Amino acid sequence: MTGPRVATAADVRLELRAADLCAALSDPVIESATFLNEISSRHPTAISLAAGRPYDGFFDPGQITGLVDEYVRHLRDEGLDDAAVTRHLFQYGRTAGHIHELVARTVANDTGLVVDPASVVVVTGAQEGMFITARALCAGPDDVLLVPTPCYIGMLGAASLLDITVVGVPEGPGGLRPADVAATAARVRAAGRTPRALYVVPNFANPSGHTMSAPDRAALLAVAREQRLILVEDDPYGFLAAPEDRLPALKALDTTGHVVHIGTFAKTCFPGARVGYVIADQTVRTGDGRRTLLADQLGLIRSMITVNTSAIAQAVIGGMLVRSGCRLDTVNRDRIRFYRDNMRHLLDRLTAEFPPDRRADHGVSWHAPAGGFFVVLDLPFPADEELLARSAADYQVLWTPMSYFYAGGGGSHQLRLACSALPPEQITEGVRRLARLVRDRNATAGPDHVAASAAANQTAAAAAADRGGTP
Repeated sequence: MTGPRVATAADVRLELRAADLCAALSDPVIESATFLNEISSRHPTAISLAAGRPYDGFFDPGQITGLVDEYVRHLRDEGLDDAAVTRHLFQYGRTAGHIHELVARTVANDTGLVVDPASVVVVTGAQEGMFITARALCAGPDDVLLVPTPCYIGMLGAASLLDITVVGVPEGPGGLRPADVAATAARVRAAGRTPRALYVVPNFANPSGHTMSAPDRAALLAVAREQRLILVEDDPYGFLAAPEDRLPALKALDTTGHVVHIGTFAKTCFPGARVGYVIADQTVRTGDGRRTLLADQLGLIRSMITVNTSAIAQAVIGGMLVRSGCRLDTVNRDRIRFYRDNMRHLLDRLTAEFPPDRRADHGVSWHAPAGGFFVVLDLPFPADEELLARSAADYQVLWTPMSYFYAGGGGSHQLRLACSALPPEQITEGVRRLARLVRDRNATAGPDHVAASAAANQTAAAAAADRGGTP
């Protein structure tokens, strides 16, 4: 009979140190999404004013098979035989995607933006589009990506993973200001670095909700030409504007090749397909003197990452485009109305809970977007993860701390509310719960502290706007 086995070095499992892994994995920007997901999973019955996703009521699993069939009929109408259709659906396929022609037709019909299908790269969600575009444009250690402050967390996370230096351009009361972009680019250049690109969401920006005016769009294009900047235009929410209020995309105004346009079918079709696109029609001269498109270069990058976008996912989206006659504006009328009504309802409920004549007493304020998914609420106390955890546990309502959207610190007394994923009655109840949290927190602090904190926040914001800095 033998005794117990003695452990040896061969039995000790390898343990990795976080310090030996990619530094971006400990970036608060990337960790923030994980924290929000954990809070949501721990409190599944809480009303989420944090989720900026489409409304589930618009989706029907039974549609998916029919959409694939619609796309297969389209392929056969285009002259493909059964063997070619099979390869089209089951094999890897074209790296830049195989619904690029349908995408180009849809963009032209819905936005008036006429592009060569060869300049369209179909990507695995707009997030991959941001990643490969940033990787292509920012090649050296001195290259800088300018971003609005606050900025969509996905772009900040992509830049962090790519080790690209990000410099913020603070938004003013009406959003990103072209003069501030020019001044920031000039400062970066004076410091011996190269401002390569500016990431911008011109319509109902995430998280601020701001929409860039027509004069500012023209001025920003002029700044791009003067400062030799590429504008990386991300436009997931432009379709939400009423047709009579819709402003042209920056890419539609671009006559000199200074705009790369990123689009997505996450909001107009559904996010689970993970299908987006990049329009990159800039000419690139290669080392051997050949000329190609930036789209081709982006295709080379993604061939080493995702190889190509799921053929089945493209077939589903392609079927939706074919069925709609490549006019998503028409089929999205009910969604557009729903999201616009939800935004009005959210703003109305905030006003009901915090009437104008009592708002200063609560130390609360907000900007009222004309549409989109998001509203930013200013508070007289920190809206941090500790308060979010308490909000979820004690008040059963979730929201997003605005500090997540500031790469260099900021937004500590702000939170983002999303109104897209909920029916109106849940928005009403969610705002009621949030208002109770605000009143309880203020009661604990006392009226003098509330007034002083609110005044300090307003002073800091005004000073930052004047100097082009961050509060």
